[in-house]
Amino acid sequence: MNEFNTVYTRAPEQAIVKQNALIRQVYAWMGAGLTITAFAALMTLSSPATLNAVIGNRFLFYGLMIGELALVFTLSGAINRLSASVATLIFIAYSALNGVTLSVLALVYTTSSITSTFVITAGMFGAMSVYGYMTKSDLTSWGNFLFMGLIGVVIASVVNIFVASSAVSWVISGVGVIVFTGLTAYDTWKIKELAAQGAEGRKPAILGALTLYLDFINLFLMLLRFTGNRR
Repeated sequence: MNEFNTVYTRAPEQAIVKQNALIRQVYAWMGAGLTITAFAALMTLSSPATLNAVIGNRFLFYGLMIGELALVFTLSGAINRLSASVATLIFIAYSALNGVTLSVLALVYTTSSITSTFVITAGMFGAMSVYGYMTKSDLTSWGNFLFMGLIGVVIASVVNIFVASSAVSWVISGVGVIVFTGLTAYDTWKIKELAAQGAEGRKPAILGALTLYLDFINLFLMLLRFTGNRR
């Protein structure tokens, strides 16, 4: 995200004091986003009328997905022009909408496989996030490489909508796991660097939370294609 290239200036001792505070806020908001997503998914599944509307109306389903993309682009692209309250509301709204659309996974995969994949995702995410935070290496070079990989995954996924090849889908999932695993470490490192430079406040925390939230959700979806047992 371009806003992650913003340069913040602060005396070294002040940066050290503020660094952990921002990191805690980022993970707190990310956890809140995942909780909201899970709650929204459960509420959708518990309401047959809502669930039928989501899966039975293709225009509504794709409308929700377009709405999600609009919220992500708005939050990431206009974060400097938004108030902290508006940025927070957008993040909450996105997390809730994502829960509604992800609820359909429960109709495709067994509950046990979704749960086990979530645990695996949490373990991988946690390990790579710890690495990104603890490493003394400069991970700048990872950025361009992972971004190219991400673009490749997106393009291949769009093409495979029309090709509908299971083999291609597996390859996309494999590459996606590598890309989002790497992005977890890179984005954590980037957030740590911004915190060290003096970034503070709710808006940087929300943007950082959104970034890690997207890494987690996409890693989960890619892994689910490998480990999920279909109904």
